[in-house]
Amino acid sequence: MIFNIENIWIFLIILPFVSLLYGSIGHGGASGYLALMAIFSFSPDMMRPTALLLNLFVSGIAFFHYYKSGYFNKKLFLSFALSSIPFSLMGSMISIDSVLYKKILAVVLLIAIVKMLSDFGNNKAKLRQVKMWQGLVIGGFIGFFSGLIGIGGGIILTPIILLFHWGDLKSAAAVSALFIWVNSAAGLFGQMAIGVEISGGAFILVGIACFGGFIGSYLGSKKLNNSALRYVLALVGLLAAIWAVKSSIIQRLDMFWPLCCLWLQLNYFLSK
Repeated sequence: MIFNIENIWIFLIILPFVSLLYGSIGHGGASGYLALMAIFSFSPDMMRPTALLLNLFVSGIAFFHYYKSGYFNKKLFLSFALSSIPFSLMGSMISIDSVLYKKILAVVLLIAIVKMLSDFGNNKAKLRQVKMWQGLVIGGFIGFFSGLIGIGGGIILTPIILLFHWGDLKSAAAVSALFIWVNSAAGLFGQMAIGVEISGGAFILVGIACFGGFIGSYLGSKKLNNSALRYVLALVGLLAAIWAVKSSIIQRLDMFWPLCCLWLQLNYFLSK
């Protein structure tokens, strides 16, 4: 039971600030919720479905604000989502032990922050169209690992869109918000299909997270410019990476180097 967790009231105070920060850049906040739940000793079985549920609602609110403000690019979204949905469902139905679960989460967070920081200084680069095969490959890859660890994938997709100049930050936020929503829905469906139950207390967390997510996504879509959002995006990734290292999640780097090599190869082919 969620409300039997020690110091849960502190968790409830921090939760809306996490959703506000993530919502401002069009994200649902699953990586932040997972970090927060790990700190407060939520069980791994509870963490993944709860994070996906919160993600579903907060990303939905974020998409509403960014779509209403005219930043949504339907073609860009479909190029990633067509492959991400089935792969997210597939990943969500695979059970992994808690040690591997935490290692994969940490690697994903660290790679995401590297991508975010690597694109600084290229704000005026000319935008270009994503090729369908590029979107399908990236979408499938992100979808599978998102389903596997219980996130929506926005923390990976947004930096990729920026890195390859497929959109500015606000259009990336709009696309990522709906991308997160469909992946979270697929992941949650997959979890329920294998018998995972959602605690009733999780829906109280939804209300609290939605409050912060509503304010954050409104500010991001209406008040903050792309430069300000870029710093928020970097901050989100940095906080997640700090948590990963400080929690001693990465005890070995045997998974990190293969993923880095894969990223370099992907970067080469996508730049063609």
